Amino acid sequence: MRIALQSRPRHGERNAPIRRKRTIPAPIATATLAPAFSQALPSLNAVCTDYTHESNRELLYEACAALVREELGDAHTWKQAHGSAIRFAQAAIAGGIGAECDKLLSRNVEYHLLVTDALERYGEDVQLGSGRLAALIECGGSGYLKIGPAIEAMEAAVEGLGAAFYWTLTRALYRVMRLYNHDDALMYEEQMREWVAQDDEENQGQYEFPEVEKALPECIRKTLKRDHCDGKALDRALLRQHRKGRFKDWIGRLRRIEQLARLPLKQSREYLEEGYYDQPPLPCLLICFKEQDAIVACFDEESQSMLEATSEPALCVLFSPTDPAEMHNALRIVSRFVQINTELFSLVESIHELEARRGDPPLDRSEPSLRVA
Repeated sequence: MRIALQSRPRHGERNAPIRRKRTIPAPIATATLAPAFSQALPSLNAVCTDYTHESNRELLYEACAALVREELGDAHTWKQAHGSAIRFAQAAIAGGIGAECDKLLSRNVEYHLLVTDALERYGEDVQLGSGRLAALIECGGSGYLKIGPAIEAMEAAVEGLGAAFYWTLTRALYRVMRLYNHDDALMYEEQMREWVAQDDEENQGQYEFPEVEKALPECIRKTLKRDHCDGKALDRALLRQHRKGRFKDWIGRLRRIEQLARLPLKQSREYLEEGYYDQPPLPCLLICFKEQDAIVACFDEESQSMLEATSEPALCVLFSPTDPAEMHNALRIVSRFVQINTELFSLVESIHELEARRGDPPLDRSEPSLRVA
């Protein structure tokens, strides 16, 4: 997870890389590098090679003090930051996330944590004012879960267990993040058919449709149109019955995701809705059943335009660093989002280990079809 603390770039810089890191030009030197002597070589020993720009300095220092009160930084952290408030805040937040957690997320998804003093408003970047900051988590590339082998293994052991696992996982994740799964693929297929219906009759036979429903595992097709409340109760009972069985590790992680996602992440929705965003957040996770199945094919097509418009952040919460309650709440929300993703991608890696044991070739995660950035 990449961490940055900065003012938002000015409007017109939208073509910059999604990481949104800005290079601050060094101030013009007022002294020569070496004495005016023809045989002397310039020495760079006394020249500063690193510069930081701390806009809204007072608010930034308030944020650093708040991080110390939350026990996310101390004198040793400040010493390592060489007196830079930005470096101190970045190190304090990174320490709160933890090195192992950061490595896990970096292997599976591309998140950017940004603390900023401005948000976009109708195409313009506007200062928040009133001593407030925004903590944003933006998704630059989707994670990937091929869940088909896990469903097959669970269905082979207990009929209905694989479907119960899939439906419970997607329901829990929908509460806290945007997914791309069979629902999105079905909607894309329906949209394609509407487009084709408007074309000339002689051209309609030239189109190929993904036929998403036919590509679903039988256990998912059988439960696709069941009553939501009844299905939820049946899935929960089946998972509870087998929580200590062969698949206890997977079910255990699923239960922790459910518990963490049970309370909604109270984001600052009014600021997102009043702003100008062309589309919802980019998908944090692509869930398919087989490599290059109909769901992946639909994602391939839709992902080509995902970065052509302004997307909402995956998480947005506003806070005042001088208000202990607001600061604590913001850190709690970010922490819970990170915890959910930690459990999720630990589960993803565990399921993918099943493929390795079965001898399936390892997946190249750099494939464009699996990354929107």
